Amino acid sequence: MHSLKNTFLAPHIWHNGAWGSNVLLTVGSNGCWESIDTQPSASAMQAAQRLGGTVLPSLVNAHSHAFQRAFAGMAETRTGEQDHFWSWRDRMYGVANRITPTQLQAIAAQLYLELLQGGYTQVCEFHYLHHAIDGMPYPSDDMSWALVKAAQQVGIGLTLLPVLYERAGFSGAPLRSDQKRFASDAHFLTQLSQRFNTAHIPLVNAGVAIHSLRAASSESIQQLQRNLDGLAVPIHIHVSEQMAEVNECVQLTGKRPVEWLAAQGLLDSRWHLVHATHTTAQEIDATAQADANVVICPTTEANLGDGFTDVVHWLNSGVGVTMGSDSHVSRTWREELRWLEYGQRLKQQGRNICAAPALGQPSTGQRLFQAAHAGGARAAGFEATGFVVGARADFLVLDTNTPALLGVPPQHSLDALIFAADTAGIAHVFVAGQCRVQDGLHAEQAKVADAYSQTMLAVWAT
Repeated sequence: MHSLKNTFLAPHIWHNGAWGSNVLLTVGSNGCWESIDTQPSASAMQAAQRLGGTVLPSLVNAHSHAFQRAFAGMAETRTGEQDHFWSWRDRMYGVANRITPTQLQAIAAQLYLELLQGGYTQVCEFHYLHHAIDGMPYPSDDMSWALVKAAQQVGIGLTLLPVLYERAGFSGAPLRSDQKRFASDAHFLTQLSQRFNTAHIPLVNAGVAIHSLRAASSESIQQLQRNLDGLAVPIHIHVSEQMAEVNECVQLTGKRPVEWLAAQGLLDSRWHLVHATHTTAQEIDATAQADANVVICPTTEANLGDGFTDVVHWLNSGVGVTMGSDSHVSRTWREELRWLEYGQRLKQQGRNICAAPALGQPSTGQRLFQAAHAGGARAAGFEATGFVVGARADFLVLDTNTPALLGVPPQHSLDALIFAADTAGIAHVFVAGQCRVQDGLHAEQAKVADAYSQTMLAVWAT
């Protein structure tokens, strides 16, 4: 996919961690930034296409299970004395084992369109629905292709992360009957990832993922690491989301999950620890020393009752921090960043916990947004991101007529959007220089919604 060369004038823009004005942005024919001019001439500004609102770089959604969009809002009842992560998981498996490739494409297209409208232009898909419901392999990576086709249909970027999933728990028990379609090994993952990277599909790249330490043996994780020697691909893993996992890991290995990963010498800049809810200060420091990263999913972690990670320590340690919407109970980064801060406020009974005035970052919204922007690039395997020559020309134009932004000075836009808005507040979304969302709407919206609605009826009828 190539865009025509185009030049935009951003009257107000968040650029390199600060606010600027009248910046000229030129998109090359390859969909990447050809030039960023912070001091354009009057004639150049007059000739450019003027963007009508405050301009932001877009964010990467660093953790997604697309099929769970079909389950969002469908698990908010309790039928027994208790409900928790593990009972939710069993119900979620029931949905995972109903979905066909055609249905997955319809679900993912609806999700990815909503993510675009919510201000994401790239999604990291943590993908473990590899096989047919009976566990038999599809002939042509059908489930992976369903995700790729969905992303292409709506025009969002996709980082495909096929998942290593080989056992039912730390004990080494074989996969349960409702986990058969997840089955994979290090060789399967490596080959699948390479097939999609060598296909050179526009806006699509691939890394790998490990479901969790409970779902993959030490030997397989080490083998996967060896397979990836010399390859600059992202490696994602669920880790320390639940205390049951932490306790079982300690019982088996003598170490907590992140502590074990660090002790094995596995962590490096390619690694992204998803959730990492129950981590110690020492584990956070070990992650920082390894130049690894963390992906936090606040709305899902709240929905599942996971708990609060130590966000301030993650930020202050220099670890790359980014956001994911995971189970998709929310599909906008505004809500994820809001709950990232609000969780800390509730825990510590204070305000503006994530701000860092001593570091020259007094704005909570700006610090969280900047961290998520930088961390998201690493999670997706990007070499460059934002308003940088050579980076893909992805950006957002805020709707300054949204109530939360009316009359708000541009330098307060991020705080107002994150902490005072009831809607996404985004007018236009550009991917690789092409406008995918215009005035809040997507050209494929009605078609995608119809296919999704029909799919939901079919999935929930079985």
